[in-house]
Amino acid sequence: MEQERPYVMSFAGLDPSGGAGLLADIKTFEQHKVYGLGVCTAITVQTAQDFISADWLPVTQILAQARPLLAAHKISACKIGIMSDVHALLELVRTIRQLSPETSIILDPVLKASAGFTFHGSIQQQSWQELLSEIDLLTPNYDEASLISGYSNGDAGAHSLSDYCAVLLKGGHHTSRPGVDTLYASGQIQCFEPCTETVFPKHGSGCVLSAAITACLALEQSLPEACYNAKAYTEKVLGSHSSLTGYHHL
Repeated sequence: MEQERPYVMSFAGLDPSGGAGLLADIKTFEQHKVYGLGVCTAITVQTAQDFISADWLPVTQILAQARPLLAAHKISACKIGIMSDVHALLELVRTIRQLSPETSIILDPVLKASAGFTFHGSIQQQSWQELLSEIDLLTPNYDEASLISGYSNGDAGAHSLSDYCAVLLKGGHHTSRPGVDTLYASGQIQCFEPCTETVFPKHGSGCVLSAAITACLALEQSLPEACYNAKAYTEKVLGSHSSLTGYHHL
């Protein structure tokens, strides 16, 4: 009899193109043989090429979706994607902590869609610091680390944010070290070089990476191991097709 799969959860927007958000996360979970639960945080109008609009669900509706699932299942890890603002994020994270204190929380701080749509206006550093103290891992790109921390340098920003939680600085937008991800955790810095050179730009690659980390942590991998394996998985998606949408496979 096959062992029961660990449960994981995604809080993310519904992307009708399937390349990002909730649908991409569920695809990633299934490939990793974990059982994925999904809570919708926004209804988006988009294709792989263009982000047109987002209708944000109130945090009350998001929590209404989440509470029965958190009560019914032991959630090993969860990933949070787009939310309307940092205050809604904080309310969601605190509710998860209250109802499922053992759940690992991974936050992919999507501040701008790859198609150019900006989700948040001004960044409130104090509110973000309060939020980061409640989660386990933040996965920003270079620009997001800079905006959230207030540092002009994304590397320095990510390092400073690691005072509050572990930070995986994604290398896709890095100007001097493209493709190199850097993990800041427990006072140590670990770099992950690209596993392949054959990759193409993809809509939703950050969603796939954070969802893969979530799955790997649920499978009881260490944080560095989870980040490395998730990067390798994401690069397979990036290399699977030359278009902006990729194919999922281990």
